[in-house]
Amino acid sequence: MKKYQHLFFDLDHTLWDYDTNVKESLSEIYEYFALGEKGIASFDAFLKAFYEVNFKLWALYDLGKVNKDELREIRFKKIFERAGGSVSDIPKELEEDFMHRTSSKPNLLPYSIEILEYLKPNYQLHIITNGFNESQAKKMHASGLTPYFDLVVTSETTGHKKPDPKIFQYAMGQLSVKPEQVMMIGDNPNSDILGAINSNIDNVYYDPYEKGIEHLPTYTIKHLKELESFL
Repeated sequence: MKKYQHLFFDLDHTLWDYDTNVKESLSEIYEYFALGEKGIASFDAFLKAFYEVNFKLWALYDLGKVNKDELREIRFKKIFERAGGSVSDIPKELEEDFMHRTSSKPNLLPYSIEILEYLKPNYQLHIITNGFNESQAKKMHASGLTPYFDLVVTSETTGHKKPDPKIFQYAMGQLSVKPEQVMMIGDNPNSDILGAINSNIDNVYYDPYEKGIEHLPTYTIKHLKELESFL
């Protein structure tokens, strides 16, 4: 069995439970800002609009077509429009409140802490994420992940986003390691798996909902505990 020395993890949707944390935060925001009085008929409509808008904006961000400031500037404007609210009614602090509230949530995906406890004695663990510096650091602190990881590499720090091999090369350069010494673990077929493939890094596709993948990952798992079978 090939012996890896370093494991790179994605953060959102791989360890940190993005969907649960975002849903909790948006539910609180809907009530706190009384969005039902601002033209958004229901929380479900608000949540649906968020996912439709946010997914598209992050896809554009990953392609370099919008930057961080643009994404944060237009996100809730587009969400309000999609959900039937008036853009003029958006509380000016809504985006900041969302960022703070969400990144302070502690929910992790199943087996996250268990698998990190299992892996930590034998591997150096690191994060490679396309998320923003401040929010990713808060997420890791709030959820208890910080002590498990040595290096945290973000697209904001490097100027490169997964799947660009440059972000993986940056991480390996910081650690003075070669591709054969590392493995990438993540849920995104393109940013995590294709990025690793293009960087000659073995990889694990975390696919809890069995969405499938066009590329050929080194391993595919449905839950994180399955890592124990080959690491």
